[in-house]
Amino acid sequence: MSDELEVERGDVRDNGRRPPRAVVGSHRIEEDMFGRVFDRNIVARIWEFVSPYRRQLIIAVVAVLIFTGTQIVIPLIISYAIDNGLTADAAGQSALRNAIIAFAVAIGLNYGAAWVQESVVGKAAENVLFDIRTAMFGHLQDVSLSFMDKTEVGRLMSRLQGDVNAMQEFLETSVLSVGDIVLLFGIIASMLWLDLKLGLLTLCVLPVLFLVRIIWLPRARAAFMAAHEANSVTNGALAEAIHGVRTVQSMDRQGVNFGLYRDKAQATLMAHRTASKYAQVMVPIVDSLTGIAMAVVVVVGGSMVLGETLEVGVMVAFLFYIQRFFDPIRSLTMQYSVMQRAMASGQRLIDVLDVRVDIKDAEDAVDLPHETEGAVEFRNVTFGYNPAEPVLKNVSFKVNPGETVALVGPTGSGKSSAMSLLNRFYDVQGGQVLVDGHDVRNLTQASIGREIAMVLQEPYLFSGTLMENIRYNKTDATDEDVMAAAKAVGTHDFIMELPAGYQTEMGERGGSLSLGQRQLVSFARALVADARILVLDEATASIDSYTEMLIQKALVTLLTGRTGLVIAHRLATIRDADKIIVLQAGEVLEQGNHEELMALGGLYSQLYSVNYGSFDDLPEVASDPQSS
Repeated sequence: MSDELEVERGDVRDNGRRPPRAVVGSHRIEEDMFGRVFDRNIVARIWEFVSPYRRQLIIAVVAVLIFTGTQIVIPLIISYAIDNGLTADAAGQSALRNAIIAFAVAIGLNYGAAWVQESVVGKAAENVLFDIRTAMFGHLQDVSLSFMDKTEVGRLMSRLQGDVNAMQEFLETSVLSVGDIVLLFGIIASMLWLDLKLGLLTLCVLPVLFLVRIIWLPRARAAFMAAHEANSVTNGALAEAIHGVRTVQSMDRQGVNFGLYRDKAQATLMAHRTASKYAQVMVPIVDSLTGIAMAVVVVVGGSMVLGETLEVGVMVAFLFYIQRFFDPIRSLTMQYSVMQRAMASGQRLIDVLDVRVDIKDAEDAVDLPHETEGAVEFRNVTFGYNPAEPVLKNVSFKVNPGETVALVGPTGSGKSSAMSLLNRFYDVQGGQVLVDGHDVRNLTQASIGREIAMVLQEPYLFSGTLMENIRYNKTDATDEDVMAAAKAVGTHDFIMELPAGYQTEMGERGGSLSLGQRQLVSFARALVADARILVLDEATASIDSYTEMLIQKALVTLLTGRTGLVIAHRLATIRDADKIIVLQAGEVLEQGNHEELMALGGLYSQLYSVNYGSFDDLPEVASDPQSS
């Protein structure tokens, strides 16, 4: 599996320009990483998910502003109490009483606003993330297989999990940034209002902070980018190793694979350490500047108090403000990192949501009727995964209703590709694929999936019970329908021998069953689906002779009254087919039944003569136009 994530960016370009590539070692990761701390286009797209929760957002912002207001007011209340309430006369007692009441109100509002903000933002953020996850999952169910063929599963998992989590962090803290900005300017205004000279003297440390940030920003951006990319590469390697664990163990590659993964994990560790260093370096700098500012207030403000040009309460308020002054700066610095990650993650999420769905229903698409006859025709079909390199070249053949037609030919001759076109997993570049006279491009995909069932060489069973797997394509099938189908294809007996029978839970891909058992289960699933057209894509290629005998019996039941298209390397499985179509290099080489093709003396005859040998072991045979 490639380490490259080849997203079809041609469909998600910004103003017609292809995004830049980020390069780490030998890995090209086609992602726009950390270009700007704020990207208007990304925010606009994410806002589509946030806008349904505008009411909660407004409530949260109001709560944050109230919370921030109380933080600004509390030092003023303390200053008032010190300067006016520490005398024994009636005026002092009244001022102290008023200060206590104001302080209690401020504390109450502070607590209430904090509680509202935390609860509302948390719920809204979770709802937004749920909507993003479901939108991405739903879109990935519909994207073209050409995209899935080129996309590494680990990278998609990284987007669905890691990038969504980065967006969650941003959503939960972005509202707080509004409060931090208001708090910062509120403190500045309050200090200047209390004493202009001392306020300006205190703020003289800000140029130092801005200079540090100018030096820090580009280095931090590069560190965050490298950490994100390294994490993506490691996730891809992890997914690949897990999916290929059987092959790894069978070839005793555990040590080698561990070393390769350890190298990637080590690179990720170092990249994250560097990013963490840049994320945290501002904290001690801000703390040091806080100490310097407080020292200035104590020394200068103290001398002003002694000179009776500054009230004690004002100096105390200044000390409170300075303690709080750098908190929003520190928070905004950390929020910068969060926003950088969120903008990158948002771009990656949008890239997935914007992947073009090539295969979709036409506006005037019609349903294939339930009573379809099941006729199939390939009319001058040309197709290639890369249009410049066609896999099928001007292929034409007909399958009459109820016929069983076999497609045979060497590996790479286009057999499975032809069946993928029938199911409309891809669209032809030339010609037509017809079902009952309808071009599949003019039919709804739902009706195609309902009337055409596929049984693959490696049957895929999903997590859940055997009962749920068999009625996967027809969820309204009764338990009796499932059992009847299982009995018809010879699956019932071995299912009943399982500890929980039909309620046995399947592990990943049904790994607890043998390949033959999984194949029989997939036959039962196809029978329950009751599709009019059945496609068997090398369904007996990897099973033993005994299981093949069981499957041959099941096929008789399965194909009765249905149109069957069978791809097979074992000629014994298709000898009795009504028609055999021989493909080579993407072209129809021969057509006819078994006797006709044997009499023709072409490729099929040669294969049969070598005792059902494999197509892959035979030399190429020149195409004879007369045999098509």
